[in-house]
Amino acid sequence: MKVQVLGAGCKKCNLLYQNLKSFIEKNNIDADIEYTDDLEKLLEAKILMPPAVFIDGVKKSEGKSPSEAQFKEWFQMK
Repeated sequence: MKVQVLGAGCKKCNLLYQNLKSFIEKNNIDADIEYTDDLEKLLEAKILMPPAVFIDGVKKSEGKSPSEAQFKEWFQMK
């Protein structure tokens, strides 16, 4: 599973990446997570409001900091 956080290098974007990375590690989820603040990648993905989260190429969130409950939903956890 590939998890991408696309951000603008801001505090909110970095915090989302750290929270999501911790969640993945804490729950032993088999996923590669990466963060990028490359403007070209943001434009390619048509992201107007970073941060954005993609899981296996599917956009899950844009412009907000999702909660742990949303993380659980994304990874189909109860």
